[in-house]
Amino acid sequence: MSDAAKKAFPLRLDRALFAALERAATADLRSVNAEVECLLREALGRRGVKVAVTAPPKRGRPAKGPRKAKP
Repeated sequence: MSDAAKKAFPLRLDRALFAALERAATADLRSVNAEVECLLREALGRRGVKVAVTAPPKRGRPAKGPRKAKP
């Protein structure tokens, strides 16, 4: 998923809540942003709200183009 596929917005949190999010994110080996996204998806799922899962971004170097034959 490219950055253009995500919506950025400011989020103001209580310091204690942010600290708890940091601890949870660290325990799950995630960034705070990924932890918030995961928690929101779980909470929406419990409420019966279906959220489409987008394909994860491709990692690594782009594939090389077709190889040229040597003369």
